[in-house]
Amino acid sequence: MAEIPSVGRLRLGSQGLEVSALGLGCMGMSAFYGPPKPDQEMISLIHHAVSRGVTFLDTSDVYGPFTNEVLIGKAIKGIREKVQLATKFGVRFVDGKLEIRGDPAYVRAACEASLKRLDVDCIDLYYQHRIDTKVPIEVTIGELKKLVEEGKIKYIGLSEASASTIRRAHAVHPLTAIQIEWSLWTRDVEEEIIPTCRELGIGIVPYSPLGMGFFTSGAKAVENLTNNDHISKKFPKFTAENVEKNMVTFEKIAEIASRKGCSPGQLSLAWVHHKGNDVSPIPGTTKVKNLEENIGALSVKIAPDEMKEIENVLSTSGFSGDRVANAYKHLLWMNSETPPLSSWKDARC
Repeated sequence: MAEIPSVGRLRLGSQGLEVSALGLGCMGMSAFYGPPKPDQEMISLIHHAVSRGVTFLDTSDVYGPFTNEVLIGKAIKGIREKVQLATKFGVRFVDGKLEIRGDPAYVRAACEASLKRLDVDCIDLYYQHRIDTKVPIEVTIGELKKLVEEGKIKYIGLSEASASTIRRAHAVHPLTAIQIEWSLWTRDVEEEIIPTCRELGIGIVPYSPLGMGFFTSGAKAVENLTNNDHISKKFPKFTAENVEKNMVTFEKIAEIASRKGCSPGQLSLAWVHHKGNDVSPIPGTTKVKNLEENIGALSVKIAPDEMKEIENVLSTSGFSGDRVANAYKHLLWMNSETPPLSSWKDARC
């Protein structure tokens, strides 16, 4: 097992935001992965994370909905100055269906509501969770710029946006971060999104860097899902056929990890860390032992020849099934202008 280090810091983007090199995705504490976890247990987990140096906390108003922000607000009472708080707006449930909103009135109302639930005066990093194709991105960012000027948010980010949208948004007000799925089995972003971010000086926040647990335990991660899990059997990579194929690649990654004396999950997370010092992944967890294992990934060093070996595995075996964002096509999106989520490029506007 790799030595567990202290968690370092990095500058996210070029606007001055400094965060922990490893963040904490808080969604699963309240929603989508089975029933909500007990508040006090999750508050204790967050306090433990902050004490270990994991201070970059990620939530959204749609997680719950709303309950995750309330939980985070309780958890950061008395330690607000120690954390970098990120939340999101733009996706809401209406009659059980998803609706995407980016109009100025909604942006402002969502921000005010999040500030109240979080019980804070200012949000450090405020993302548009998904892009509303009915509203020009310049209009949405224009309202976010006003919120920055009013001191209600410090930095602006986008989640699951295309390279062209990122450029247009950045021209209105500098973006600090792009949140995007990036992992061993989701690498399409390396074609356009990552280069665009680096050209413009925008930080990168990979979500689902552990493949929703697949890289920690392989097929067992799928077997452990319950019928109440939002992701239960719905994601293409988790179909029986694709799991069988993906396990072949997982076993090869696990063999490399075994030689290095770390877990497959640690090697997978270390791979993301090695992609640059402008990258702060946000794996989610509800258990201290998993948090500690994720922190341990920071001490896993991947030599150039080992990186080549991993790249060879990915190019020869690879992974089957579509990316996370596209799996939401089984839900009926309310906006008729929202593109069909049939390919990763269609998922971003």
